[in-house]
Amino acid sequence: MMTVATRVKTVIKTSAQKFPKPLIDQFGRQVDYIRLSITDRCDFRCVYCMAEEMTFLPRIEVLSLEECARLVKVFVALGVSKVRITGGEPLVRKNALWLLNEIGQLDGLEELVVTTNGSQLEKQAQALKNAGVKRINISVDSLDAVRFKQITRTGELDKVLRGIAAAKLAGFAGIKLNTVLMRGINDDEALALVDFAISQEIDIAFIEEMPLGDVDHVRGSTFVSNDDTLKQLQAHYPLIASAETTGGPARYWRVANTATKIGFISPHSHNFCESCNRVRITCKGELYLCLGQEDKVDLMPLLRNHPEDDQPLIAAIIASMQVKPKGHDFDLRRAQPAVIRFMSHTGG
Repeated sequence: MMTVATRVKTVIKTSAQKFPKPLIDQFGRQVDYIRLSITDRCDFRCVYCMAEEMTFLPRIEVLSLEECARLVKVFVALGVSKVRITGGEPLVRKNALWLLNEIGQLDGLEELVVTTNGSQLEKQAQALKNAGVKRINISVDSLDAVRFKQITRTGELDKVLRGIAAAKLAGFAGIKLNTVLMRGINDDEALALVDFAISQEIDIAFIEEMPLGDVDHVRGSTFVSNDDTLKQLQAHYPLIASAETTGGPARYWRVANTATKIGFISPHSHNFCESCNRVRITCKGELYLCLGQEDKVDLMPLLRNHPEDDQPLIAAIIASMQVKPKGHDFDLRRAQPAVIRFMSHTGG
């Protein structure tokens, strides 16, 4: 059986010039959104994302910021209109603002987004806005300082709250909290987190915990279905179903008479693969065609072996569309995680 890499090489060799533009996969889905991790490092150690003791990649195995910029430019030239910069924690990467300034004004790029834990926002929010970042997603899983510390292992809630205030002051049109509820850990905070979002006039999304990486708790025992969360919220708020989208998998409800909408990203209870429009690139230059599968194409060798020629890179990206899988296969009943790599490796 041919590996994904072998299949991609075969496709490149035989018909690289025949693929459609923009990027369309074998199931007719258009890929117009990439999520690019620029570091596997983070100043938090969130329990659902990382092990407490992590071994991070040596610098030589991580894409340079110049290579990141080159990748983004190629993808935008191929029709990608939305780019999300992630990590790890992207804002701990030295000179990350250079990259954002480099790509923030690209012709054809409609939306540049950053996902962050908020720890660096107090200092960097205005610079992010100036660079062309349109929206910021901030991970907040608890409003209790002690619990926040337990979930993140190292994070300080007050620092993140000041970062949210700084982002609002900088004038971002879109600020969204990302929350992972875990049974017996923080599942009693759904209402408090929504109340906070409403008071701040920002959005919030609840994300079902994903089985990536070997963490120190059994995910089947902590899993909280978004169906249950929605029922709880509907009992307390006047929610109106919305067809709004931010280009990703979230399904939204508006809180009537407020500026807040609530999103639900539900890879378990409501599989969204049929409308998948995105791929992920790790900080090692691995192009993952699905978050929940191991199919990947290594782009770093093409970047480094052809520093002045984008054609091999373009051909590999176009060819990869023909091996993008139909969807993920998450099953919380498995003893082992669906994917061994940590979320921090793939990009949040």
